[in-house]
Amino acid sequence: MLTSLTITNLALVDDLEIEFGSGFNVITGETGAGKSILMGALGLVMGDRADKGMIRTGEAKCTAEAVFLMADVQAIDKILDDAGLELCADGQLIIRRIVSAAGSNKNIINGGSTTLSVLREVGDLLVDMHGPYDHQSLLNPAYQLSVLDSFAGLEKTRESYATEYRAFQAVLTRLGELDMDEQEVSRRLDLLQYQVDEIQKAQLKEGEEEEVLEEHALNANAQNIVEESDAVCQALVDDPASAFNALVTVQQSLNRLSEMLPEGQQWVDEAEAIAVQVQELYSSVSSRAQTVDCDPTRLEWLDDRLATYSSMRRKYGQSIPAIITFFEKSERELFDLQNRDEHLQQLRGESEAARARVFAEAEGLRKARLSAAGKLAKAITEECRDLGFPQSKFSVDLKQVEPGPTGMDQLDFGFAPNPGEEMRSLRAIASSGEISRVMLATKAVLARHDCIPVLVFDEIDANLGGETGAAVGEKLLKVAGNHQVLCITHLPQVAVCGQTHQVVRKEVVDDRTFTRVEEVAGDARAEEVARMLGGKDSTSVILEHARELLKG
Repeated sequence: MLTSLTITNLALVDDLEIEFGSGFNVITGETGAGKSILMGALGLVMGDRADKGMIRTGEAKCTAEAVFLMADVQAIDKILDDAGLELCADGQLIIRRIVSAAGSNKNIINGGSTTLSVLREVGDLLVDMHGPYDHQSLLNPAYQLSVLDSFAGLEKTRESYATEYRAFQAVLTRLGELDMDEQEVSRRLDLLQYQVDEIQKAQLKEGEEEEVLEEHALNANAQNIVEESDAVCQALVDDPASAFNALVTVQQSLNRLSEMLPEGQQWVDEAEAIAVQVQELYSSVSSRAQTVDCDPTRLEWLDDRLATYSSMRRKYGQSIPAIITFFEKSERELFDLQNRDEHLQQLRGESEAARARVFAEAEGLRKARLSAAGKLAKAITEECRDLGFPQSKFSVDLKQVEPGPTGMDQLDFGFAPNPGEEMRSLRAIASSGEISRVMLATKAVLARHDCIPVLVFDEIDANLGGETGAAVGEKLLKVAGNHQVLCITHLPQVAVCGQTHQVVRKEVVDDRTFTRVEEVAGDARAEEVARMLGGKDSTSVILEHARELLKG
């Protein structure tokens, strides 16, 4: 479960910590108070895209931190271990996201930095978030198929099929590369042979280009180096007016001073040390200048070598490993084309075998789906009847198609909300309120079959009210028997079903707007429900009605 969410400098929030209960948590508040900020912070922790525009005005960064407590951490620990992160201690997991205005964002799990992909992988096992418009995904055939597979526990079967399908497609791709007319084969052979020969002739070596660049810079400046080195040597020693000759004069005078001043001997020693340093500097500069070669032939070779590296990068890849990968791929294709007839025969045999495996896997997947389809339809129908569709019917229709990435099934959810109405595709239903309830029914069914601990519903009750709202609240409370549920709602009928009630408020202090969150109970909760029933100017009658609703 999600035990706490801490937010700093995110939108209207300056510093906020919210603690959640284990069952049904409701979050209410006036429009614009900042309820969506809470969901945004949780989404950020789960790996949603970060935008520096979400940082509170005048601040350099914002943070969101979520603390989870779990009974079973085996799946999470596997991801953490693979990523080199600290495992969960005593079932506790801490995820922190930092978004910086400077762009240096950080993703932290259990104190260790990690990638956004790892964050999302962990988040997918922890939280299922359902926003106010997500019910539209229920109209997507691909999503519908994933619902059926999740209900039937077919994830491994589906992945097994997908592996065979990808292998089949890879064979078909290789066949397509070889199965071409003779003129195209001839052109392709010529091109591949040219590319392989050119890369081989180049004899590229990792690190050589850097060495050539360094030597090229040295040779290109050889004349200047020699001239400047000569000038330094002249100034240090070679010239009659050199520094060394001047120091000789200085030393003679200091020797005489040392006979007259007690500190004079120290100056003599210092002058001798400086003279030694001058000689050492002279020797270093002179020796290095003698190694510089002004060889035009060598410089020309270096120019050609750099041009070769530039050409190879432009044609075949931006790095030596990339060029080598291109070379190996081209070499394999060249070999295949040179032995085309033999490889075509072999690949056609592989293709037939791969196709047979794909159809066998697809058939097994289809049988499992057909077996589960009726059960899913029945389960969702029962849930829909609890949500204001007492005589509704739901169907899961499977049509066989050619094998694709997800099998050879095309799925369509059908729904008849009222008695006497024919079954229609869910996509033909215009009412977002109806689709929202079907989505909740679907989530309620799946909740019994999945192990994601936290379910988040953001205004799933939009466009609902009255008895239907009460039914939605009761359904969410029922789902909370197996999962922690967080629900943002504007319906008092839903709010009163919550076991923990958080109220989001907005206040202005010194011309700055702040979002605050407070857990309410007793009279304070009754007043919030009364506000939801009648607005700010709630009467005693409305307040009494709120108390009655809370009593159930």
